[in-house]
Amino acid sequence: MDKVGLYVAVFVVAFSISLVCTPLAKKIAVKLGAVAYPRKRDMHITPIPRMGGIAIVLGFIITLILFFPNINGLEIKQIIGIVIGGIIIFILGLLDDIYELKARVKLLVQVAAAVIAVYFDIRIEFVSLPFNEILNLNWFTIPCTIFWIVGITNAVNLIDGLDGLAAGVSSIASICLMILSIHSGHPTAVILTVILSASCLGFLPYNFNPASIFMGDTGSTFLGYMLSLISILGLLKGYTLGTVFVAVLILGLPIFDTFFAIMRRLLSGRPIMSPDRGHLHHRLVDKGYSHKHAVVTLYGVSGIFGLSAMGVMLSDMRFVLAIFIIMGILFYYNGRITEITNNRKNINH
Repeated sequence: MDKVGLYVAVFVVAFSISLVCTPLAKKIAVKLGAVAYPRKRDMHITPIPRMGGIAIVLGFIITLILFFPNINGLEIKQIIGIVIGGIIIFILGLLDDIYELKARVKLLVQVAAAVIAVYFDIRIEFVSLPFNEILNLNWFTIPCTIFWIVGITNAVNLIDGLDGLAAGVSSIASICLMILSIHSGHPTAVILTVILSASCLGFLPYNFNPASIFMGDTGSTFLGYMLSLISILGLLKGYTLGTVFVAVLILGLPIFDTFFAIMRRLLSGRPIMSPDRGHLHHRLVDKGYSHKHAVVTLYGVSGIFGLSAMGVMLSDMRFVLAIFIIMGILFYYNGRITEITNNRKNINH
């Protein structure tokens, strides 16, 4: 089987497993009492099952195991680390969706899963920044890798606040990582991104607004964990200058939203893990965006970050600048249209 045929087969299998397993995940969630009841900061108004991540995890793990023997270039040790760490994060999310675990407990388990990845040779061994030489991390390899994995895991978890947002943004990030991994020649990352994006897209029909099921921490932390590992394998192990910046850009939406959330909570004197209604998706809805409009807008932002990352990787800074100018113009007119629409609604009422 040639590479294109393999990628298509992998995508179809992962997508199908996720699509078929989502109704099953919904039944399991209801039976276990993992149901999201509306809270003050939430966007939904009716109880919704929240363990849809089961379908995403099954799509990813089963497809990886099925196709592993046919994939050249995958290191068995790293794949074992990905599977073991992913299952630990999956179980953590599962328990959190049922029992709502304390933040400290979740953080400790996430660190343990990150340590497992490091043990199985998934590490950031050097940093290559724009216009600088390669910096070997040496003793900082392990703490930097753990920080990256735990940080991205929680960043994706935090953006899971609107129907279809985390699944869609993770799909876009996966596709961008896939393209850049093909360009940089990292077959491990390519196949993993194909599987991950397909697993997300198979779940999305049930999760897009109006959602009949949420992925819950079962899915969002798993997606964050996998994106962190794939970015290490596909970008941060490369010697091309600027790979750290590229990785940050691809995951820009969850990273920057999490950064501002931490700063917001620190400045207000609250614990950084305390939930609030100040995330970007909350602000868009509060400004009058519909759920679908807000989600599609953030898809666009995520896509623009991804395109910018490709421009940086190809050393085409004019392309990057053009992308950000276009993003600014689109955001301005998008906001104006929303404002005009809301004014008309208010006049009609």
